[in-house]
Amino acid sequence: MDVSPVILAIPVFFILIGMEVAYGYYQNRKLYRLNDAVANISCGIVEQLTGVFAKVFTVAAYHFIYTHFAIFTLADTWYWILLAFIGVDFCYYWAHRLSHQVNLFWLGHIVHHQSEDYNLSVALRQSTFQKMFTFYFYFPLAFLGFKTEWFLLMGAFNLLYQFWIHTEVINKMPRWFEYFFNTPAHHRVHHGRDPKYIDRNHAGTLMIWDRMFGTFQQEEERPTYGITTPVNSWNPVKANLQPFVALWQEMKTVPGLRNKIKLALKPPGWYPEELGGFRPPKAVDKATYQKFDIDVSPGLNFYLFAQYLMILGGVAFFLFNLEGVDIIIQVIIAGLVVYSVLALGLMFENKPQAIRLEFVRFLLSAALAVYLFMSGFTGIFLPVAIGAWAVISVAVLFRVNFHNLARVR
Repeated sequence: MDVSPVILAIPVFFILIGMEVAYGYYQNRKLYRLNDAVANISCGIVEQLTGVFAKVFTVAAYHFIYTHFAIFTLADTWYWILLAFIGVDFCYYWAHRLSHQVNLFWLGHIVHHQSEDYNLSVALRQSTFQKMFTFYFYFPLAFLGFKTEWFLLMGAFNLLYQFWIHTEVINKMPRWFEYFFNTPAHHRVHHGRDPKYIDRNHAGTLMIWDRMFGTFQQEEERPTYGITTPVNSWNPVKANLQPFVALWQEMKTVPGLRNKIKLALKPPGWYPEELGGFRPPKAVDKATYQKFDIDVSPGLNFYLFAQYLMILGGVAFFLFNLEGVDIIIQVIIAGLVVYSVLALGLMFENKPQAIRLEFVRFLLSAALAVYLFMSGFTGIFLPVAIGAWAVISVAVLFRVNFHNLARVR
């Protein structure tokens, strides 16, 4: 079974998140909000599912260059593999840096920065489109002869390393470690929306790149997290698409094709001189700043949490058992999961239409289970289990959200 190390690490991710939640309760610190954490994980779910299809192109492109245009043939020795790690980290730095400094590339990365909290769940908040904007930054490694397998392994390690640095629980690491490696203190700066923290500390694993290329910033006080124009939504589909809409709307306000192209290729905040020029980010008034939040009843929170646990279990099972699954079934399952996290995200926002979407989700889930049974892909257990879960869920939903149901009749 050829499974990505990132997918293999999923159980560990959630164990560590659970430990961080428990630590927060023990310390009487509110490290997590359920709606924000679920939105973060939902974005990660969508990214992993779409990545199943995207990697057919992105990895294939790297492998094509390696097999047809590699200049050198590198042996399987520890020093070449170590150099592959350094090379991947170096390419990541530049891909990441330009993802912050070019408006068009920012579209593929902004999702990761939308959360106004900072905890391990934020590490899972990944953009659906990022790979499409950055995969070619690694082509020099293919030209130099670094094998596709090395590239994938070191890229996975680079991503896995960055999981643990998304926390406020760890204050500082030893001084020597802080100098050479990325740490929670360094990465908290990177997620800050305070003007002095914006576009700083782009490292993946090695902090030396930021020190070498002038983008390093020490953490002085705890940042205000998020982006300068908050997305204000728990909907992962909106989180991914709204930045594209915003840039398109902005392009329509600038005159001339040349200015529109410059807007796409310039850093966020750039504007033509005739329209006032660069618009710097505003300082955050920490005394009045409030995070986006919407209260829902404890019963509905419990319902949504239970639904997400079921979705997470289904997604994990799907990702671990991709081999042998027909591409049509893969697309259908991925589509249903994306629909599901969209509907539940809207329920966190108390949107009346979310109730309708939720009932449709149960019908689609039951139809998929029956289809899988009729096609011989599963036995009778899955359709019966999904049907029973749908009946129980509908009953609970009526009980915990009766007033919203009355509004949409």
